[in-house]
Amino acid sequence: MERGMPRQPSPLGGRRPRKDELAQFATADPDAIDDVLPQAGEPLALLIVGINPGLWTAAVNAPFARPGNRFWPSLHEAGLTDHRIDASRGLAPEDVDQLLSRGIGITNLVGRATVRADELTRDELHEAGRRLVVRIEELRPHVVAIAGITAFRAAFAQPKAQLGTQDPTAIPGWPSDVALWVVPQPSGLNAHENIASLAARWREVWRDAGTDVSDPRRDR
Repeated sequence: MERGMPRQPSPLGGRRPRKDELAQFATADPDAIDDVLPQAGEPLALLIVGINPGLWTAAVNAPFARPGNRFWPSLHEAGLTDHRIDASRGLAPEDVDQLLSRGIGITNLVGRATVRADELTRDELHEAGRRLVVRIEELRPHVVAIAGITAFRAAFAQPKAQLGTQDPTAIPGWPSDVALWVVPQPSGLNAHENIASLAARWREVWRDAGTDVSDPRRDR
């Protein structure tokens, strides 16, 4: 999805998916959900990159939408949003506006939806890494934060990478002036993290984006 393209409403019309509906969203569609991106010319302080959409996320066309995912609660606790966004039925227009007004965009490494991220192949991740480098050159965010160390290692051939800030020069083609972070996967399946620990990571990333963590609403 390119800058300036309007996001589509939830395929389910604003309701939560039923369990028996989720399987229909496990397709080969390379663009299972819409990105959250600003218009051309508008600032992009932070681009958050998920691994790929889950089935619930695809069903409502909203990132990190499955109940129990700690992405939105941790973003709020870190001060990046002024309220806890509930994406379980889709993103409300005012939630999208809030993110974009703060220069926050969201996309995925791989666009097709799966039950779990470990269903992605190594070849898919390698190709996704190459595509992301091209997109970063076009989008020019101040900071990129990829949510998932295992997928990052596979996508960018960095088997020893650790969570935290990365060396952009280690990624062929990565713009040297775009900072790169890897943060933990926020899924409830990640037993090593909680909302507080994830929020601490987001504060570090947000600070690196040049934004005052004490007042994330400040215009850049």
